Amino acid sequence: MPHEAISVFDMFKIGVGPSSSHTLGPWRAALRCLDHLSQQYPIAMVQSVTVLLYGSLAKTGKGHGTDIAVLMGLMKEDPVTIDVNSITPKVNAIKTSHQLLLGGEHQIEFSFKEQLIFLTNESLPFHPNGLSFLITLNNGVQFSETYYSIGGGFVVQEGETAGGHKSPVELAFPTNNAADILHWCRKTGMAIHEMVLENELAWRSEAETKKGVLDIWYAMRDCIYRGCHSKGELPGGLQVRRRAYELNKKLINKQPYNQYSEWLTAIQNGGQSFNYILDWVSCFALAVNEENASFGRVVTAPTNGAAGVIPAVLQYYIAFCDGYNEEKIIQFLLTASEIGSIFKKGATISAAMGGCQAEIGVSSAMAAAALTECMGGTQQQALMAAEIAMEHHLGLTCDPIGGLVQIPCIERNTMGAIKAITASQLALQSTPDFALVSLDKVIATMWNTALDMNSKYKETADGGLAVQVPLGLSEC
Repeated sequence: MPHEAISVFDMFKIGVGPSSSHTLGPWRAALRCLDHLSQQYPIAMVQSVTVLLYGSLAKTGKGHGTDIAVLMGLMKEDPVTIDVNSITPKVNAIKTSHQLLLGGEHQIEFSFKEQLIFLTNESLPFHPNGLSFLITLNNGVQFSETYYSIGGGFVVQEGETAGGHKSPVELAFPTNNAADILHWCRKTGMAIHEMVLENELAWRSEAETKKGVLDIWYAMRDCIYRGCHSKGELPGGLQVRRRAYELNKKLINKQPYNQYSEWLTAIQNGGQSFNYILDWVSCFALAVNEENASFGRVVTAPTNGAAGVIPAVLQYYIAFCDGYNEEKIIQFLLTASEIGSIFKKGATISAAMGGCQAEIGVSSAMAAAALTECMGGTQQQALMAAEIAMEHHLGLTCDPIGGLVQIPCIERNTMGAIKAITASQLALQSTPDFALVSLDKVIATMWNTALDMNSKYKETADGGLAVQVPLGLSEC
């Protein structure tokens, strides 16, 4: 059976907040368009560039930083390595000078108002997150491409399949669903993460994969630490104050530290009470998504809007379950990535397609399965944990106030993390053979729910909290 080959590094991408579908995706689309253009014409021939944003990208793009991301991509900035503190000055310079350094080498005139157009009443048929690049050369030639940001930073060009432009890869253990995962695990005796590690050999060596996965963790870890030590107000006009800083300060209770390892020890010195652990899990998740809302460096897990769930659960495992072990951290992230991949194949990880169940729900399921396997659970228990986590996110809408990834997004990450831990505990104390609902059934249910969900609850800011609490009210 045909299968989409998805790597762990497709599910986990280092980038810039606040949204994988509305920021990282359009950024990558601009980079791809620029690459395709340069293969046919010198960049110096470009006279003008106009960008059209459709559907959800148009309706919530300003709050999600879509316009900023597109400009960074057109300037050939790398979302993985760019100094995030340089983004705002670069954008301000374009606004004041009306000049864009295309490809980092060719200066062209550029008007925010006339050449970056939000078509809020138009949507392209393939996906709500569509954008087109219209480029005119100095010889009169017109060059245009249309892309879709389909969630989690994944981008496809119009006419491509969901697998995008990547070359076909044959995996040792191809999977489309949870039944396939269980089939290979039973046939080989492998744990889920071991199966994933074997599949990754289709792209690179085992040593390279392990190093890359640890780099993903280091990015998550650094994001948690930064978020717990940054205070102030989030950008965007809602006047939302960061909470992780004060919560961290309260929980640490004046214990001294200067770096992550010392901070971790201070956390562990606080004990194991239920309330204490619960507060820390919330703090970890808040920290990541406050960084995400501030255009900080985050890891899509599997999206930016849900970027806090998996790091929070993994940090919980490290701090309170004696999981500070590189092999265990690798195991956690490999297992999580496989669960995320089958949600992408069988449903969606795009809130614009499926509501927030496709982001927080999927991330919670990924974290639940990963934690279960790391805690000694069987493959069946890991899949059961993922099912439980998603089952209790079914129908979750996406209705961000002001189109910003702040309310209710930030708090939802804390809830998704807690649900993942609860789902794992339930699965570890259960016998999966007696479960009535399989992971595949809940994925199918999620997709059917997405299809039935009213479009105003799919990242459009046209319904729910987005209209009940308009931008700028003091109660925000």
